[in-house]
Amino acid sequence: MRNTIIYTFIVLVFVACTGKSLTKEIDYNASVTIPIDVLKDKIKGGWAGQTIGCTYGGPTEFKYRGAMIHDQTPIIWYDDYAKETFEIDPGLYDDVYMDLTFVEVIEKYGLDAHVDSFAQAFANAEYKLWHANQAARYNILNGIMPPASGHWINNPHANDIDFQIEADFAGMLTPGMINIGSEISDKIGHIMNYGDGWYGGVYMSALYSLAFVSEDIPFIVSEALKTIPARSKFRLCIEDVIRLHKQYPDDWKKSWLEIENNHAFEIGCPEGVFNAFNIDATINSAYVILGLLYGEGDFYKTMDIATRAGQDSDCNPASAAGILGVMYGYSRIPHYWKPAMEKVENLDFPYTKISLSRIYDINLKNIKELVLRNGGKVNDTSVTVKLQEPKEVRWEESFTGHFPTERRMINKEFHENPVEISFNGNGIVLMGSIKQLQPDTSNYIAQLEACIDSKTVENFKMPFDYVKRKYDIFHKYQLENRSHKLEIKWLNPHPKYAIQTKDVVIYSNKNPESKRPY
Repeated sequence: MRNTIIYTFIVLVFVACTGKSLTKEIDYNASVTIPIDVLKDKIKGGWAGQTIGCTYGGPTEFKYRGAMIHDQTPIIWYDDYAKETFEIDPGLYDDVYMDLTFVEVIEKYGLDAHVDSFAQAFANAEYKLWHANQAARYNILNGIMPPASGHWINNPHANDIDFQIEADFAGMLTPGMINIGSEISDKIGHIMNYGDGWYGGVYMSALYSLAFVSEDIPFIVSEALKTIPARSKFRLCIEDVIRLHKQYPDDWKKSWLEIENNHAFEIGCPEGVFNAFNIDATINSAYVILGLLYGEGDFYKTMDIATRAGQDSDCNPASAAGILGVMYGYSRIPHYWKPAMEKVENLDFPYTKISLSRIYDINLKNIKELVLRNGGKVNDTSVTVKLQEPKEVRWEESFTGHFPTERRMINKEFHENPVEISFNGNGIVLMGSIKQLQPDTSNYIAQLEACIDSKTVENFKMPFDYVKRKYDIFHKYQLENRSHKLEIKWLNPHPKYAIQTKDVVIYSNKNPESKRPY
């Protein structure tokens, strides 16, 4: 009760200082003054909310693929839950420690740090990565620097969720300065993503920026979308979520089903092609928005819907809860969730030297600098932000002219003999990894050569080291659309290792029509 009274007083002070309430009306020609106490509360709410959401959804991550988590399926929470997760499953918090990697670069080199500093920091970090992040890490460690490291020609996971779950920090730095958040996202997001994968991060950053200055959820959901090109698949999907919420305002599951039917077909990430698994930024962003719209400002309901929508069900509630945390401040997060945060707030996040209690102060310092840089004012009691009207970022599209036509199971080991695959199309991705057959401590790195139609197209490395691994064995796009033969040669075979091939995905330049077996 005391916290509610304090926050009500803070909001009244905010209204008195600005002449406007935290509502739908935003005059982009004006400035907004935010008392320091309010700003600190929002910063704390954003980082704590993200951590709560990630912890809450962690046990269900990718266990429900193309399926909702039933209402009768319990999702646990208790006061020691986050602390135990820090100790037992630190990798769960990649949502947060990836953000903090970029914050640490800013701490070391300043807000104008070169993109290569961010790229090298995350590529050389000790933590494990997956999908677009790991493909980008491999690219960077092998000389392909951003933005090429995230481009779909070099990264089959360019549309994946990776930057979406890491862009929180950009929005957290830019209250009301939505276009500065987009600029930060342009620099960092193209390290690992492109097209719809990049748009996922731009959109999340915009939602956080607006949550600092508005408490109207439908408004910020629609307004933030103005940053995304109108013809992009990403924007069309989120517009559908908004439309379906209006059509079925009391039934998020009906909306979920239509979104699934219309937008859940994966074309990029090879693990998701013709599969229930979907790590695409578009569909997972849609689940964040489902949580925000149908949650109606209720912290638990928002987080629970974003989780029960399935797929990346720790990342999506983390974003939704983080955005609400900024909107309402830590003081208005229900007390039920706070004992767990109090137990971890002074613990450094895995692989970083930053705790929740420390990131609050770092975040406030960087906000003040960005406010001053962008025409605002800062004093001991408040910051005055010059608001920015959302601008549409540039058009990008991944996998243009490529449509998946076949997923073929290979699932064989090879030792010395080449892998040979005949296919018909304009692109191919071969999944697989290095498999250790006997114990070895030599830090082995396989050297491979890829030939298409008897011509060498690439020589590349496959480290056994899981942190430095190549995420897919080989990929090639923009081939002439016809019959081809892929041959993978192992140049330095080792008796203690094998190349484990998995599935292969084949693309064509024509969208295949539905086929009947008779």
